[in-house]
This record gives sequence, structure tokens and C-alpha cells, in this order.
Amino acid sequence: MSGKDKNMIKGSEIAIKCLERAGVETIFAYPGGASMELHQALLKSPIRTILPRHEQGGALAAAGYARATGKTGVCMATSGPGATNLVTGIADAYMDSIPLVAITGQVPSTLIGKTAFQETDIIGITRPIVKHSYLVLDVEDIPAVFAEAFYLANSGRPGPVVIDLPKNVQQAKTVPKFPRQTAIRSYQPDHKMDADAVKAAHELINSSMKPCIYAGGGIIASGAAQSLRKFAESHNIPVVTTLMGVGAFPETHELSLKWLGMHGTVPANNAANECDLLITLGARFDDRVTGPTGTFATSARIIHVDIDHSEFNKNKKADIAILANVKDVLDEWNKKPESHPRREWFEQIEEWKKRYPLSYEEHTDKILPQEVVRTIYRETGGEAVIVPGVGQHQMWAGQFYDYTFPRQFLTSGGLGAMGFGLPTAMGAKVALPERVVVNIDGDGSAQMNIQELGTIHNEDIGVKIVILNNQHLGMVAQWEDRFYGSSRGNTELGNKRIDRPYPDFVTIAKGYRIPGCEVYGKKELRDAVREMLDSDGAFLLDVHVEYQEHVLPMIPPGGSYKDILVK
Repeated sequence: MSGKDKNMIKGSEIAIKCLERAGVETIFAYPGGASMELHQALLKSPIRTILPRHEQGGALAAAGYARATGKTGVCMATSGPGATNLVTGIADAYMDSIPLVAITGQVPSTLIGKTAFQETDIIGITRPIVKHSYLVLDVEDIPAVFAEAFYLANSGRPGPVVIDLPKNVQQAKTVPKFPRQTAIRSYQPDHKMDADAVKAAHELINSSMKPCIYAGGGIIASGAAQSLRKFAESHNIPVVTTLMGVGAFPETHELSLKWLGMHGTVPANNAANECDLLITLGARFDDRVTGPTGTFATSARIIHVDIDHSEFNKNKKADIAILANVKDVLDEWNKKPESHPRREWFEQIEEWKKRYPLSYEEHTDKILPQEVVRTIYRETGGEAVIVPGVGQHQMWAGQFYDYTFPRQFLTSGGLGAMGFGLPTAMGAKVALPERVVVNIDGDGSAQMNIQELGTIHNEDIGVKIVILNNQHLGMVAQWEDRFYGSSRGNTELGNKRIDRPYPDFVTIAKGYRIPGCEVYGKKELRDAVREMLDSDGAFLLDVHVEYQEHVLPMIPPGGSYKDILVK
């Protein structure tokens, strides 16, 4: 046997070595016939392999790992149904610009296109929801493909990348040649700032009487939170964020108006719409923020800073568009701080704050969902990482917990994927084992990936789970109340044939060997939250809240900020 033959290894082993070279420490992977070779290779690797109980849970957990750290999350599944089960997690990462590499096994290349057992065209299926994708047909290409995939996923505007590996390519042998550096000729993620545009924008900022900063997830992705705070303070400008930008600016700061949009605060919506200059930083003018774009910020000039050229003028025309890393632009502006009192503007903002605070009417006996979130806030000292599912509870988690640092509020922003909360919290806790990670979920959203309780127990992942249980698909029911005469179109989740809330989440959790308790009365709430936080490992707290509360404020669909409902 020649020396070359001795150094030959399988494609599957090369792929895992590529992950190691990329600095991957954890992979969320579910095995199957077309990915078994990769799992066998993982047995020889120091990479921690976490077995989710469903591939969707694995994809969302990998993205949760990425959301919590900024590192690239990695998930893996077999061909066919395994690959298609990743799609929701991939789409969620795409919508929220989360770095993710999804590896799928594939039938042998000789069978592709022949409707083989468990064959699907995962490249075609995911093409609209990835930054790029690769079908690897030659074992020699594996090192370059993996290097490019990680480079693409976490540079420029982050996003998901799919690598599809046919089984015969995994089994083929070669001597791997790992690239020393990676560059893609047609891909330029770093953009040199237009100095004239940056200067013109700064002059516009300094001459503005009523400016407003509109900060999105790009602040967090670029690591620009400190630069944003310095800019806001030194130039004396109020800050509103998107849901994806929550935590980019401390919400306890006097310049913070929290977040805007359909369920954002009245001061935030008013300031963004009535300012004379909207300084848009790493945000994309999505419809849940703007409503009809023709009615949004109609009197404002707009500065738009983004790393992605395609966002300019897509939804709202910018007066000055700056293609650059938002941190670089802020750092340039921070070289010449110029503060203005803008007394009339801040007097108006203060009036809005006093007139329209986020609040709720407390009851003597009934537990309100807002009160649960506020209790968690107090008992965690405002330091927990909060991961909601999707629905009313998501909005309350955003409204009544004050976030003060980036990557503290991990939410499904663009896709709004029910079932997001539990697996994403799982991934976040794996990434941040020393932090308190709380999944605030609804009884509808919680059931969509409830099987991940098995992963959480077996892998000893200490996620704290709080279910705001109102026996309804609360957000859809709220729309029914507001716009459909309270006609219930399959939004009730309880079982009227039994005399207790259904299902029994605590019993389900105990079946997975996870402790838990139920809370029905207001007097029990604080002690129950304390018990959950003091417990070792995972804990499920099922808090029973009657379906009665609506998420307010609310801008009706198709309405403008002037149509906002506050009661």
C-alpha cells in the first residue's frame, strides 16, 4: 500500500474534519440511512453531537445556538423526510439573518432524479430560503465547499447555507486538501463606506430638530450595540428598535422608547412616524413595523445604513443610503459628537410616555400573562435570556421584560414560527450553560416541538419553561375578537369533556423525567417562579391564565400608527 493510500479517508470523515477546522463545537443531528456515514465519523470527533427528537427541533436549536452567540449553528439530517423537516428552521434563519449550516445526506448520486427511496431535491426546495446551497458530487470538493459554506453563512448579511452530500460521495476516499483561505470572486461581503454619504448623513443628523434612531437586528449581528449607545447619547437622539433589534439598546435607558410596530409602544410608533429624520440602522422596513409604507414616516427624511444593497428602496425610499457595516458608520459618526437639546422634541416624547405607558389592570385573584412576565423579570433581576414561542405570549415577553444587552431576547421575527421557543431555548442554553435561559411559551406553540423535552433531559440542558396556558391559540383568537365578532374558527385548544385544562403539561414533562408544577392562583405565582429558578436543571411551570387579555397596543392590519388601539 502506497503512502497516499494510507492517507486516504472517507468523504464523511473529511466533512467532519471540515467542521472541526471551522471551530464547530456542537452539532444538532438526527441520523438516517443517507447520513449514517457522517454519524459514524462523528464518533471519532470531539464535536458534541446532540440528538434532537425531530429534525425541525434540531434546525431551530442550531439557530438558537447561533442567535445566542453569533457563531454559526450547525444541524444535520438524512435525505428525504429528514431533510424536508429542516425546512422551517432554515426558513426561520433566512428571514432573521441567522448564520446556519444545514448538512443533509442524499441518495447516491447515481440515483438522483430517479425517485429513489427517501430522495427529495432539497437544493430545489430550499433555494428561495438560503444564502447559497451546494450539491457535492465529487469527494475532492468537500473541503472547499465546507470552507465556502461557513464563510458565506457568517459574513456580510448572515444566513443559512445547505450542503447536500450523496451517500456515495460520503463513502468515497481521497487525501483531503484543505484550503488555506477562502474567497469567492463574485461575493464581496465587506463594503467600503462612501465617505461623502457618511458625511452628508452626519450633517443631516446634526441639523435635525426631531431625529429618531430606528435600530434593527443588524446592530446585533455586527456587534455595534456599544457604538449605537455612544452615538445615541453623544448626539441626544431617542431610540426605537425592531423586535430583532431588542437588546441592541438598553430599554432601561432614558433615550429608549422600546420597540415599534403592530404591538410596539405608542411612544416608539409616534416618534418613528412624526420625526423629521429617521436614522435606519440595520433594519428593513418590514410590514409589521410600517403598515402601509405610504403612511409610514411621511414627513421624515430617511437615512438607511445596511450591509445588504437589496434592502435599499425595497420597501421605503431612502434619501441617503449607505452600503456598509453599520458599526463602521456609527464609529465614524462617533468621531465628531454633536449633541443638541431638542427640548420641544423630548417634551413631546415625554408626554407620550406618560400618556401611553405599557400597563395592565391587576386582578386580586386572576393571574394575568403580563404579570407572569413581569414576575420573571423581577425574579431574574432582568438578566435572563428570554426565548418566546410565537403568539400573544411572544408579544408580552417583548413588552414586559426590559432587555438591556444584545442576544437577550431570541425570537422568531420574520417567519413567526410556532414551535420555535423550546428548541431555540435548548440551543441557546447549550451555547450559554452559565446563563439562565427561560422559554416563555403558549400552550399552542409549546405543543409543536414538545418532543424536545426528551433531548433536554437526556442532554441535561437546564432550560426553564414557562407556559402561559389560556387554552386558546391566543393571537388568532384576539383577531377573531377584534375583526370577526368573536367567532371561533378552530382556535380553542381545551377539551370540554374533562374538568381541567388540557393537556396536562406537568404530567407530560414528568414522563420525560423533567419536574414541574401548575399555578392557578395569583398568590402562588412568585413562589412557583422562584421554585423553577432555584431548581437544578430543566423545569416546566404551567401557569393557567384565562383567555381574556388582548395584546395592546395594536395597530390593526392595513392601518397606520394613527389607528393604534390602546384598549
